[in-house]
Amino acid sequence: MSAPTHQREGSLEAPTRHPLDWKNPEFYNEESLFNELERVFDICHGCRRCVSLCHSFPTLFDLVDESETMEVDGVDKKDFWQVVDHCYLCDLCYLTKCPYVPPHEWNVDFPHLMLRAKAFRFQNEGAKTSHKLLSSTDTVGKLAGIPVVAGAVNAANKNGTVRKLLDKTVGVHPDAPVPEYHSNKGRSRVSKVSGGVSNPEPAGATQGKVALYATCYGNYNEPHLVEDLVKVFEHNGIEVTLVEKEQCCGMPKLELGDLESVEASKDANIPAMKKMIDQGYDIVAPVPSCVLMYKQELPLMFPDDADVATVRDRIFDPFEYLMERHKDGKLNTDFPEKLGKIAYHAACHLRVQNMGLKTRDLLKLVPDTEIDVVERCSGHDGTYGVKSEFYETASKICRPVVNRVQKAEADHFSSDCPMAGHMIENGMKDDDKQPEHPLTLLRQAYGL
Repeated sequence: MSAPTHQREGSLEAPTRHPLDWKNPEFYNEESLFNELERVFDICHGCRRCVSLCHSFPTLFDLVDESETMEVDGVDKKDFWQVVDHCYLCDLCYLTKCPYVPPHEWNVDFPHLMLRAKAFRFQNEGAKTSHKLLSSTDTVGKLAGIPVVAGAVNAANKNGTVRKLLDKTVGVHPDAPVPEYHSNKGRSRVSKVSGGVSNPEPAGATQGKVALYATCYGNYNEPHLVEDLVKVFEHNGIEVTLVEKEQCCGMPKLELGDLESVEASKDANIPAMKKMIDQGYDIVAPVPSCVLMYKQELPLMFPDDADVATVRDRIFDPFEYLMERHKDGKLNTDFPEKLGKIAYHAACHLRVQNMGLKTRDLLKLVPDTEIDVVERCSGHDGTYGVKSEFYETASKICRPVVNRVQKAEADHFSSDCPMAGHMIENGMKDDDKQPEHPLTLLRQAYGL
């Protein structure tokens, strides 16, 4: 008689991530894809721990519960796309909820399975022109950032009639928060606000010299983030320069399933970053999604690319960088200004970097400052929260965050993700408070 096999209910081991085998023809095999979707959906249906994270899981469970069999095999395969459409690749299910991620034998990687489905559909059907446009952040930013155009675009985005037209033509919901555009871009502001640093010193894993990857958002939409970063870093004796050239990190195209465009962005950005690293610089970017792209997604898409691995190991979130230096006593902790109470939203793409709440930890060093942490999704998630077909759902996802922020009655509310901050602001309706990025708050605390 053979010994019974033991199947673990869950895993207590640290999750590992398999490379994304996206250049293998099997990756785009329809039968293989749908077999894997059914297998993973069946595991999710039997567990249901992720029901509160996003709308993918409630959609799946409703489809199952309303089917004739009340099992996944009773769901029409074409309805699987409803689940895929509501996944915006936040990765929280993988890193915070799912007990069946590898090395567990069930090998569940829900976000990357959704990415595979998106890539399959993009390869076979393409995407809506409007969705392609929304994900082309460099193209839109360069056009909308032309001096004469920027003012017109910003005014139009506040006009109800124009917003209704955008709803019909581009699929941007009339009530969705849309960013402003600036002709005085973030990259052009660096030299204007920089005072220079002499004799930067290494500390811990940091060199004390950073090349700033401004990101599309920091460059075109909220260039003050770049100014705030430069001021705060130089105040801490850190030299700041720019990555010689940059374009979008590729995250919007990743969410669309356009992996060839992601590769094109990688081919443009990685050599420029590697050049700066070879000159002794670390890389820092002010938007969590962009940092995550280089820390996780590109290394998983290109596991054999040594330059991608080099950038992965030398790119930092700003607060991660500052707290790393704090370990060696290289953080300036002289804060002349108190901040009071802060309702701090921990962005999803920051949480899944697995480094703890560095922003919270640093802001807590400011005297007479209280941090109320909100660890829930804002519902914005790239372009998801502005698209007409998803805006109402995104607002529903954001509502608990809005409630927490309003209940806190804080002096400031803040998120590392500027887009999430504006989604929260949008949900607060009549409240006249605006989000303040943690870098902005830190600059205030330093009195800069």
